[in-house]
Amino acid sequence: MEQLGKMIGDALSRIDDFVWGPVMLVLLVGTGIFLTIRTGGLAWRNLGYAIKKTLSKEARQKGDGEGDISPFSALTTALAATIGTGNIVGVATAMVSGGPGALVWMWLSAAFGLTSKFSECFLSIKYRGVNEQGEMTGGPMYVMKKALKNKKMGTILGWLFAVFTVLASFGIGNLTQANSISSSLNQTFAIPQWVTGLVIMVFALLIIVGGIKTISKVSSVVVPLMAVFYIVAGLVVICGNIQNVPAGVVMIFKMAFSVQSVAGGLAGTITASMMNAMRFGVARGVFSNEAGMGSAAITAAAAKTDSAVGQAYINMTGTFWDTIVVCTITGLCIASSGVLGSVDASGEYVTGAALTIMAFETVLGKWGGVFVSISIALFAFSTILGWEYHGEKAVEYLAHGTKHNMVYRIFFSLLAFVGATTSLEIVWSFSDIANALMAIPNLICMLLLSGEIAHDMKAYQSVIAEEKAARKAAKR
Repeated sequence: MEQLGKMIGDALSRIDDFVWGPVMLVLLVGTGIFLTIRTGGLAWRNLGYAIKKTLSKEARQKGDGEGDISPFSALTTALAATIGTGNIVGVATAMVSGGPGALVWMWLSAAFGLTSKFSECFLSIKYRGVNEQGEMTGGPMYVMKKALKNKKMGTILGWLFAVFTVLASFGIGNLTQANSISSSLNQTFAIPQWVTGLVIMVFALLIIVGGIKTISKVSSVVVPLMAVFYIVAGLVVICGNIQNVPAGVVMIFKMAFSVQSVAGGLAGTITASMMNAMRFGVARGVFSNEAGMGSAAITAAAAKTDSAVGQAYINMTGTFWDTIVVCTITGLCIASSGVLGSVDASGEYVTGAALTIMAFETVLGKWGGVFVSISIALFAFSTILGWEYHGEKAVEYLAHGTKHNMVYRIFFSLLAFVGATTSLEIVWSFSDIANALMAIPNLICMLLLSGEIAHDMKAYQSVIAEEKAARKAAKR
């Protein structure tokens, strides 16, 4: 049995390496580049407008149009699923495996991911519907079924996307997150994993049973707060190592574009070529912000809005906050602290959460480790909440109704206890595969509908011009 488990684990690991290999990364980033060119770079040109719109008072209120939650809540619920362990663990892993230059490739993947995130959210809002309970139903599966001209292909792609979303919600959205929380708290505070599992299960159940409105209320408070605390603490660490920041930034850009392997300086013994920096930077960037995966589009469809383009701009900023802000804070903390390239007692590179903890401890002492562990717990728990909604809507699509929603909510909450108390190497690989396979139908759909995306995006420019003119007039 043990031999069989090892064989399955090795097979899944090989499949995982393939699906997250060069072909998938080219598809994800390539689609973002294509959409950015076809839309005339409007996602970049209107990023400032989108950020202002996100932070406005109106975004926190339920405006005109149909929907279940405010525009801001739709963003924070989507961010709950994306701001997670990838921002702390993933960045550190990328900088060890791909060198500090991986951070630049994370930024580049996010830059083109802005248009991908806009596109999938726009389509999901435009083609959303209402279920028998009066709640919004939307997501790439509905877009594929309703918008694609080839109805048979649309039905097949929608079904595949929904199946992979359900599988990913159990794995990457639940089991692995609960395991990260229990392992982190056990190592830092010696809390038994079964105790953590029980607490996660109870809190998840209390919040999830209330549906999207309860999840969004929690996310709209927890996500901004935990992000702000993490950013502030990270800036304190960066300021504490300010003398190393210039050298750290030079090292990041130098190793991002160096064809030859480079090592030394603040990178310690880390050696990585440009290809490694590109591979791990893009992979971890996409894994963190999920641009092109289609997950955030499911939540975007719940927003109360009368403009699919306007709400898509708000949800698009999720990629900016996740990667350009939070991941950058982690990366600069590591790059400026001098801990990159450290080895443990066995001679292996320190990576993952342990490396981020070391970076924070250079300024904050033992409290740095405590803070990072708590951050991992909060980030991972918010991911569980966000992914539950994604999985629930996929179940609703497959079941052609809401009759199984409560069963899914309860089962999903109970599964968190299993994740917190069980070693899940196989589940990590399996859920990683399901997460990657979600992207394929979504990318095909966005490419086929790219003309529609570009048309509506360009038409909205007149609305943006009117809003800017009204603000100028109000200031006079």
